[in-house]
Amino acid sequence: MTDASALLADLTGRVDSGDVEGGKAVLANLKIALLDAEPAADTARRIATSALELGVLLSAADGDLDAFARNVAQLKPHYAALGASTTERKNHILGLNLMHLLVENRLSEFHSELELLTAAEASSAEISFPIHLERQLMVGSYDEVLAANARVPHASYGLFMDHLLTTVRDSIADCLEVAYKTMSLDDAVKMMKFVSRDELAAYMEECRDDWIVEGGSLCFAPPPAGRKADDIPSKKLIGQTLSYAAEFERIV
Repeated sequence: MTDASALLADLTGRVDSGDVEGGKAVLANLKIALLDAEPAADTARRIATSALELGVLLSAADGDLDAFARNVAQLKPHYAALGASTTERKNHILGLNLMHLLVENRLSEFHSELELLTAAEASSAEISFPIHLERQLMVGSYDEVLAANARVPHASYGLFMDHLLTTVRDSIADCLEVAYKTMSLDDAVKMMKFVSRDELAAYMEECRDDWIVEGGSLCFAPPPAGRKADDIPSKKLIGQTLSYAAEFERIV
C-alpha cells in the first residue's frame, strides 16, 4: 500500500494546488494501484474513498459532469461500508452531489438523498446550502437564488451555481414572456439580474433568438410563423367553401 499512499499524497497536493490535468493523471494511476489491494482492507478502503472524493473535486474543477457522476456513484458503496464513520470531505462531496441533482432538476433523487442524511450532516454549511437553494426555487424566490452566488461554501460549488443561474434566468425569461408583450431593455436587464445590455444581448443570442429588439424595447410576442394574413390561402378556402355549399344544395 506504500505506492497507493504516496500517490494519494501526490493527488491531494495537486487538487489543493488546482492542477487539474496532473491530478487526473495521478488519479488514474492510483485507481490502477488499488486494483491489487484487498478491497475489504480498512486502509485500502480509506485510500479508495479519499481518492474518489478527490476525483469528485477534480471533475467539478474540470467541468466534467459525467466524470463527476461516475465518481459519486463509485463513492456511495464506500460511504455505506464506512457506516457511522465519516471522512473530512464527506459533507463537501454530499453537498456537491445535491447541487448536481438540483441543477439536473432530479428533485425526486434530491429528496431521496436528503432522507439518508443525519441531522448533523444536514445542518453543515456544505449541505444546508443546496437545501436552502432548493426551497427558494420551489417558492420562486429567484432573487434569493441569484444572491446566493456570493455565499457559496466552497469555490467548487461555482460550476453548479453557473448552471443554476442559467436555469433561474430561463425561468424568469419564461415569466416575462407570459406577463409582458414588450419591456424596456433596461427593465429587462434589471429583472434578469444582468449587469449590462451586452450581457442581455449575449443571453438572447444564445437562448432567446425569437425576442425582437425595437428601439429601446424588447418584444416578447412576435407574430407566430405561418400565421400572417399573407400566408392564409384565402382563394383556396373560398373555393372549397363554395364547393361544399354547392354539394350540400345538390344533396338536399
